[in-house]
Amino acid sequence: MIPAGVAAEVAGYADVAKQIIDLAVFGAAQNRSYRRLADFTDTIGNRVSGSNNLEMAIKYMYNAMVQDGLDVHLEPAKIPHWVRGKESAEMTAPRAKTLAILGLGSSVGTPPEGIEAEVLVVQSFEELKHRASEAAGKIVVFNQPYVSYGETVAYRGYGASEAAKVGAVATLIRSVTPFSINSPHTGWQDYQDGVKRIPTACITVEDAELMWRMAQRGQKIVVRLTMGAKTLPDADSFNTVAEIKGWQHPEQVVLLSGHLDSWDVGQGAMDDGGGAMISWEALSLIKDLGLRPRRTLRTVLWTAEEQGGVGAQQYFNLHKVNMSNFDLVMESDLGTFTPIGLQFTGSDAAQKVMEEVVKLLAPINTTKLEAHGEGTDISPWMQAGVPGTLEFAFSLCASMGSLHLPSN
Repeated sequence: MIPAGVAAEVAGYADVAKQIIDLAVFGAAQNRSYRRLADFTDTIGNRVSGSNNLEMAIKYMYNAMVQDGLDVHLEPAKIPHWVRGKESAEMTAPRAKTLAILGLGSSVGTPPEGIEAEVLVVQSFEELKHRASEAAGKIVVFNQPYVSYGETVAYRGYGASEAAKVGAVATLIRSVTPFSINSPHTGWQDYQDGVKRIPTACITVEDAELMWRMAQRGQKIVVRLTMGAKTLPDADSFNTVAEIKGWQHPEQVVLLSGHLDSWDVGQGAMDDGGGAMISWEALSLIKDLGLRPRRTLRTVLWTAEEQGGVGAQQYFNLHKVNMSNFDLVMESDLGTFTPIGLQFTGSDAAQKVMEEVVKLLAPINTTKLEAHGEGTDISPWMQAGVPGTLEFAFSLCASMGSLHLPSN
């Protein structure tokens, strides 16, 4: 049971919660974060790690948040610099067909003339092991069924190295998605130390299924793959930090975040421009209302999240010495849709406090509290016992800066 005093303290924020909700949903800030996102993505475009566009994005956000009246600074980070290059693939047997592909981050390229080889289609790592004797010299196509992102993404992450162990010359991975309109999805992949590095790319669900059906009929499938991918030396970058200092406990921090980098084949509006904008918007709303938090509210816009939370890990390494001063870490990186609630990871006592907090979101029907909040960028903090939430309703949670959440 939550102590009655704590429940009453949380309930005491009802008027503040209503002010924030009214300003964001009905007031002058209505649709502001959308307008900010549109201007940002239209101006900068994609923001892949190591690119000039990412550095332009960091400067853009630094200037915008300074103009918004926030206390802003940059913290240096070293980040990967992978370049896609030109890429193509076509099936040459049993019939000619162009394959839509996207090379996976950190992949090596093919020789300039490409790789043309017979295909082995498998549906799991287990099947690959059982058919290891058939894999040498072939391009392995993984046609794994989509179960969930968290489970199925292992094929994208580790498929190349698993196939290389049994002698494959390249891999093509079915895109990790439950829906497809002949649209390949990119993402980061990790080579295992001591294993030969072979080219790897994602193909569409439709083409993976096509080749699987052909293989089931016993047809010989041949694919020609050409990739100009290469990895350059690590680049200099920054995590972008904006904050409103707490008036009573300025050394204690409630952290909100999203990542500024994106992949290179879209605008990065959902992943994660929207998360970055609402992390900024949360501070804007509190500033506009003249609210004074007891603890410091800090928004961090991470660099190089798509490469495995590189910027966030360096931030953690720098600030973990002050671990006890971080009361709550938050991240938005699931897409910015209509909010339905919060995902939360913390102690039982902290969970009880958060159950009271989400009650304040009843006016926008966002009272759901799910267990197991997670996020690439905030995971080091949560693993160390700091309470963490993923998604939704940042401004309200940030406004609760007077509350202390018990850590694990």
